[in-house]
Amino acid sequence: MPIRRLPPETVNRIAAGEVVERPASAIKELVDNAIDAGATRIEVEAHGGGLTRILVADDGCGLSAEELPVAIERHATSKLAPDADGLWDLLRIHTMGFRGEALPSIGSVARLSISSRAKGCKDAFSILVEGGAVGDVAPAAFAGDHGARIEVRDLFYATPARLKFMKSERAEALAITEEIKRQAMANEGVGFSLDIDGRRIIRLPPEHPGPQGRLARLSAVLGRDFQDNAIEIDQTRDGVRLTGFAGLPTYNRGNAAHQYLFVNGRPVRDRLLQGALRAAYADFLARDRHPTAALYISLDTAEVDVNVHPAKAEVRFRDPALVRGLIVGALRHALAAAGHRASTTTAASALDAIRAQSMAAPGAYPGYQPGPSPAGFSAWQAGGWTRPAPQVLPGLSDVSARYEAAPEEAYATRAETFGGGGGGVAEAVREAAFGDYDAPPNVAYPGGGLGEGPAPAFDPVDFPLGAARAQVHETYIVAQTRDGVVIVDQHAAHERLVYERMKGEMAAGGVARQALLLPEVVELDPAEAERVVARSEELAALGLVVESFGPGAVLVRETPALLGKTDAAGLVRDIADDLAENGAALALKERLEEVCSTMACHGSVRAGRRLNAVEMNALLREMEATPHSGQCNHGRPTYVELKLADIERLFGRR
Repeated sequence: MPIRRLPPETVNRIAAGEVVERPASAIKELVDNAIDAGATRIEVEAHGGGLTRILVADDGCGLSAEELPVAIERHATSKLAPDADGLWDLLRIHTMGFRGEALPSIGSVARLSISSRAKGCKDAFSILVEGGAVGDVAPAAFAGDHGARIEVRDLFYATPARLKFMKSERAEALAITEEIKRQAMANEGVGFSLDIDGRRIIRLPPEHPGPQGRLARLSAVLGRDFQDNAIEIDQTRDGVRLTGFAGLPTYNRGNAAHQYLFVNGRPVRDRLLQGALRAAYADFLARDRHPTAALYISLDTAEVDVNVHPAKAEVRFRDPALVRGLIVGALRHALAAAGHRASTTTAASALDAIRAQSMAAPGAYPGYQPGPSPAGFSAWQAGGWTRPAPQVLPGLSDVSARYEAAPEEAYATRAETFGGGGGGVAEAVREAAFGDYDAPPNVAYPGGGLGEGPAPAFDPVDFPLGAARAQVHETYIVAQTRDGVVIVDQHAAHERLVYERMKGEMAAGGVARQALLLPEVVELDPAEAERVVARSEELAALGLVVESFGPGAVLVRETPALLGKTDAAGLVRDIADDLAENGAALALKERLEEVCSTMACHGSVRAGRRLNAVEMNALLREMEATPHSGQCNHGRPTYVELKLADIERLFGRR
């Protein structure tokens, strides 16, 4: 078969298949050009899912009459220039676009119209491209002082076969909306608007560059709840800087759709982010729950390759381990700094549930019983109704009374109650509540330092989690704060405390190993075996000792004692898969953490166990001093805080 040169129009359509996969990708390319042109406002319109009409207008620097016909030629761009030696460097890309393919690709499969006025020019001009056929440059009307207005009609009309692969108009419209959101999150200093089929979808004014402006933009895109439950990230390692915001563990989702990564201002999709997030949140979320995050990586352009795919949605890092380690380390540091903080959505969900039940009609939900009528209260006042005697929970009366009367006596010294060295009643109570689990000594108390003598009088409601007032259903602790009420799940809270202690012990002393009577040979793909052996030191620190056993095989000599009798071959294969997908041996760490979590669950204060006032308050103080205590090991909240103002609204007092 002879070799033939393809005609230019066919070449353009082949290129368009890579660059313009769907209407959203066409809009992405046009928005990238607008950002490169220095636009501060970008307006986008779409009809028929973007297949009928697309309009992108900006206030950038614009194009002159001489530049218009060159702009629609393949591989013609203003983004690249030769250096002093005449070399074109593709490793230092500082712009969103650089390949010079977007406009000619769109023009080859659609009807493309470009109108523009260059900055500083009096006249505006336009050019039309239909299915690859280029028209003449002509004078045009243009409303702004400078900028460009690009209109795309009948996308893929020149390649009707591509239309068969398009999704519904609604699906394409959703993809366009998601693309604009990603662009808006990457460029908080640029205002964005999006109209679809004449309906306003997005209106985002420009924000001040910087963390506060970025958080305001993220809040506008992802919702106010994200802003209220976001942790700021700002870490630098070896010239790579990571900034952005990540959600609290209790503010999680059922999929990974709300995880965003931006590299040097470019929205990208990268498995590195998902693997790093999974590792960072492994202690806090079940495998079917996913954190929310918007992370921004800034690094030398020579350290990242953005020329991986024509769509420029993928990047390749020169040192992916460095980037991944930075993400995991920064997120863990930020989560630790969050302390016992839990997401505000837990309180909102509780209030919504209360409101829903309070509005229900009698018999609308199981267990509904109407409250006493006004006549009932009148009868009681007249002596015709006997008020039930108050029920006193066993074990609470004496201690609770002493605690209410003089909390400073119940907490004789801070060292006795929380440090584990005092003895007496406080020590006995702490021992009964927590076994041999010592509270961290760095608990902050109103009015002074730590454990250096008798504590001055203080009101326990000034603690972050307040003062315990009651135990409900022998499972939930009700505490009063200065401005609200806190409800604590005693089992979930103590489970987290025990788990953190076990993790600390494991980190301090290493993971105990057990030698296999007969070392096990695990056969793998040669590349997989090489990856596993390359991480042998890291795996040994986690209790798994492996060594090379020829090409395509690994010998397992020791396994973590915590796992007991385990499937060593299955564990190694899972680790190999993790290394291939995420660059880290998450499977082993997750199994160890799962065992620790199970042990912590069994060693914790159980639901159904009655606690006295000192025990309950000791648990609250321990939570305040322990990182991550706002959520259990599965991402569920350990407490819900209801502000007094919210409670008053429930009763119509506000």
